[in-house]
Amino acid sequence: MPIPESQFERWSNQGAVTTAKQTHESIRIALDSYNWPNGKPEVYLQGSYKNNTNIRGDSDVDVVVQLNSIFRSNLTEAQKQRFGVTKATYSWYDFREDVKKALKEYYGSSKIQEGKKTLKVQTSYLPADVVVCIQYRKYPSNANSVDNYVEGMTFYVPSECFWIVNFPKLHYQNGVEKNQRTNGWYKPTIRVFKNARTYLIDQGAPQDLAPSYFLECLLYNVPDNKFGNTFQDTFLNVINWLHKANLSEFRCQNEQDNLFGYSPVQWSEEKAKRFLSYMEELWDNWGW
Repeated sequence: MPIPESQFERWSNQGAVTTAKQTHESIRIALDSYNWPNGKPEVYLQGSYKNNTNIRGDSDVDVVVQLNSIFRSNLTEAQKQRFGVTKATYSWYDFREDVKKALKEYYGSSKIQEGKKTLKVQTSYLPADVVVCIQYRKYPSNANSVDNYVEGMTFYVPSECFWIVNFPKLHYQNGVEKNQRTNGWYKPTIRVFKNARTYLIDQGAPQDLAPSYFLECLLYNVPDNKFGNTFQDTFLNVINWLHKANLSEFRCQNEQDNLFGYSPVQWSEEKAKRFLSYMEELWDNWGW
């Protein structure tokens, strides 16, 4: 028995958004009153709440606190000298300490905890994962100007001795454009697959079956014409296309990075194929 359209429609519904906006505003207010030594940071949502792909049960709100007065980049030392780029005296480490201090002053020390990659904040609305980062500038190899770059953000993970680079603003914009090209089917379809994944995990599937960011990027690579008509059609079209696709060519939704690989910020093709198998089995065995 196939999964009923009515079930897909329930899975396509978006979770609550008001409390996420209130959480973001609370963090912004907490940081606004601080005396910043190197300029006030930019504060914005990222992740499922920002991208309108959140589902019921999503909790932590991802809030980015990004300092744009300093940056890291992929410029060579020769290019840095040519463009007059010098090392900043105020570092990401300094900025992170200031963000932590500002949040503790506003919420109290007991409400702030150190996470592996984020500062975890207990607001009066939803818990927030605060990503403390500085601007990242991705320059073309033949860059001829310090102003010719793609903007991203970057932060350090001490436990992995690794700088993470991401492009959340591009991720968001590309998702908006794909949703428009698919006549509004793309984001509800993401929610369908996320809810299907959560259903399977509740039934005993691996907890890491498909992290939300990777799942969203996986579906971003599916051609626009595979979305639409009904959720049943879309679900089957997406799975059938992905089964035949060359996953090694897939890009993240930001279109700056490869989705699959061996770095800490990439997914494995093996896990993606495992996820597809679970989705196929769910369709084939629904109601048994």
